[in-house]
Amino acid sequence: MPSTRWSHCGTEDLSVLQTIFWSAGASRNALAQRLAYSKSKANAMVAALLDEGLLDEVGLQESSGGRRAETLRLSETLGVVIGADLGATSMQIAVMRPDMTVLARHREPIDVRQGPGVILARVRGLMRELLARCGLAAHQVIAIGMGVPGPVDFESGQLVNPPLMPDWDGFSIRDYLREAFAAPVFVDNDVNLMALGEMYRLQRNLPNFLVIKVGTGIGCGIVCHGQVYRGANGSAGDVGHICVDQHGPRCHCGNQGCVEAMAAAPAMARMAMEAAQRGESALLAERLQSTGTLTIEDVAQASRTGDVAANAIIQRAGSLVGQMLASIVNFFNPSHVFIAGRVTDMGPLFLASVRQSVYHRSLALSTRHLEIQYAPLADDAGVVGAGVLAMQESLSRAGSISGSGSAAGVGVGAVR
Repeated sequence: MPSTRWSHCGTEDLSVLQTIFWSAGASRNALAQRLAYSKSKANAMVAALLDEGLLDEVGLQESSGGRRAETLRLSETLGVVIGADLGATSMQIAVMRPDMTVLARHREPIDVRQGPGVILARVRGLMRELLARCGLAAHQVIAIGMGVPGPVDFESGQLVNPPLMPDWDGFSIRDYLREAFAAPVFVDNDVNLMALGEMYRLQRNLPNFLVIKVGTGIGCGIVCHGQVYRGANGSAGDVGHICVDQHGPRCHCGNQGCVEAMAAAPAMARMAMEAAQRGESALLAERLQSTGTLTIEDVAQASRTGDVAANAIIQRAGSLVGQMLASIVNFFNPSHVFIAGRVTDMGPLFLASVRQSVYHRSLALSTRHLEIQYAPLADDAGVVGAGVLAMQESLSRAGSISGSGSAAGVGVGAVR
């Protein structure tokens, strides 16, 4: 496999590779500062890795007054990673270089309730198609990262009692994909990968933040001390089943009043249907009559025209998400909250409702420096995070092998 190119590296060499990966293009001087190495030591290590074909020099950085420094990145000759981001209703797959540059991508709607056999057969076929489009072969794949919409036992790579996709419980995605690719496969919750994607964009400069995805379900990716936090069994961040109304509707998990049952995309679509049927919105009623159903995209479009009923639906959903989030903010005290998922189409009204509810219900100290905004990577966060997972885990596990002779799992963000 291509990963053997660095399997012989020592701990310090791997630290250099990991630091350059997370830096998204660093100079020798910046590398020396981040690793607390002398300039001569950093230069010598970089020179050796360049000679081995593990690093590339890819152009000059802007001058800060002296000689312009060369930008370093992981070599393109190492191979590629494949990232797959599966949601409940859509998926995106991308082939990426080791620096997360996308070479080819594909997005299409899906229904995960069709089960792993149908969905993963399509995923596997698309991976082959994208590689062929890039003129690449399966043996050039370093690793595969995949996000799925449910709790994942990270070490086994299997979903555990996923509420939205019960037929996937205990299915080995890893074994299925290994039938077509010799590369290692890493599987995680889709919102964890969104957090990982944002962490890569930020070059790990924000140590404590949250990513909240509001789509078919509601989940949270937690970055704590610069690492994705999964909890004892992989279910950390399953905030969609926090109760916001004890007398609310029954959730598919069996409990009542979960925020997911009251503020996720299906709940907003249901509220829109009820508003249309009650005659509260001529626009939504007309759309319902022409299509037979309503989606949150219809709600967003109606809101943009100033529809009162659509605005009320968005404000209520945002307020309920903010109510849930306020408890998380009080508990975790993040510096930033990034909101992702289909609700980003709702525009500033949803975001304002979330903010108002959080600031009203959270402690002043918790919100003094808190920023709440839509995720800058938007829909790309998950697929980028899947690529980051594949690349980082490959590097981390190489370090585990070289350091202890064991391939035992190492969590994401093992760079120190």
